[in-house]
Amino acid sequence: MTTAFFKKSLIAAALTLASTQTFAAAFQLNEHSASGLGRAFAGEAAIADNAAVLARNPAAMTRFDKMAVSVAGTYIHPDVDVDGNIYVGPVKGSNSSESNIAPDAFVPAAYFIQPINEQWAWGLAMFSNYGLSTEYSDDFSGGAVAGNTELMTININPNIAYRIDSNWSVGAGLNLVYAEAELNRRAGALAPVVSQQLGGAPVSPSTKLAHMKGDDWGWGWNVGTMYEYNENNRFALTYRSQVDITFEGDYEGTSSGFQTVDGKLGLDMPAQAEFAGYHRLNQQFAVHYSVNWTDWSSFEELNATSDSCVSTDGAGVCLYKPEKFKDSVRYALGGTWYVNPAWEARIGFAYDNTPIEAEYRSLSIPDSDRIWYSAGATYHIDTDMSIDFGMAYIDGKSVDVNEGLTGHDSPLRWQGTSHGNAFLASAQFNMMF
Repeated sequence: MTTAFFKKSLIAAALTLASTQTFAAAFQLNEHSASGLGRAFAGEAAIADNAAVLARNPAAMTRFDKMAVSVAGTYIHPDVDVDGNIYVGPVKGSNSSESNIAPDAFVPAAYFIQPINEQWAWGLAMFSNYGLSTEYSDDFSGGAVAGNTELMTININPNIAYRIDSNWSVGAGLNLVYAEAELNRRAGALAPVVSQQLGGAPVSPSTKLAHMKGDDWGWGWNVGTMYEYNENNRFALTYRSQVDITFEGDYEGTSSGFQTVDGKLGLDMPAQAEFAGYHRLNQQFAVHYSVNWTDWSSFEELNATSDSCVSTDGAGVCLYKPEKFKDSVRYALGGTWYVNPAWEARIGFAYDNTPIEAEYRSLSIPDSDRIWYSAGATYHIDTDMSIDFGMAYIDGKSVDVNEGLTGHDSPLRWQGTSHGNAFLASAQFNMMF
């Protein structure tokens, strides 16, 4: 086995990451609040019914006349399966299927807004825009490209807002992002080949071929604007910049002689934009909507490097792998029923399309288009305190996967299908002072 192969197995299959846990485009997270989840995040940048609006639009802070705090937590229960076989050329080999490859997860978030005067406000948000966790069994036959992968990010996001006049507000913020990733890859169906390359040393399907762990801080910025036609009709437009992350950490595996060496890999968290609207039709009903764009086309390749790497791509290059993602767009529509002063109910529907081209789909990125069905409610304890509840069912399309285990044109391949859905539940506490 060449150094290039093992590094590609390690990083290309892992740090491009997967959508299986987050159930948004690629490895994007939407789970910022319980109120938003209940409406499938439709109109999220324009509604501003609690401090969690900071995850979408800093300009909305001007709608608050009191200090506001929101704390939320979302539980994600995915159900993702892959069903396929190992092929040697056109010959079908052993079954290679796996169930429940994405573990349950909990995503927290917290927000604070402080009005300064009638024109200015500032706030602080702590949440995550990107993350995942996938776990294949140790003896999975496709373990060289699909083992255990984890990505965790935290965005610390201070913001400021200014009301220009009764209609227009603007806001901006700084994003300080901490990211940490870890992965493990195992021999799987390649065990006999690896054993031969290691001079006959015993290698089982569960033999760990690669382990990598790294972290980094990155930074970006966000801006937003809100136009309030009147109290019952408003629009929002927001933009959150790309954040460049360079994972630096330890790599250990066959390509390093099982010695721990330093390595690094750049992974860009893509830019995002949202257009949202909110319209309260009467005292009881409102409709709201969003169109979200993510600049996944900026993610064209992976290039991992280390002084210890020598590969067919050149000295010091551990990986050069084209990705060719395309931009993705998410459409959401929701409605709110203001039942009485104590209760609100909401529903939402969204269509989220994948940025992954079919020819680049892999076991670690079995990404597909998906549909959201959401519902939620708010209970107002009093005029300054409330609790939100939200839940969603996300249905992903079944997709074909055809991935070479030793490269794009490898005769040794995993071929089959992947299907995933998820149930999400969230709770949130809001208070104004």
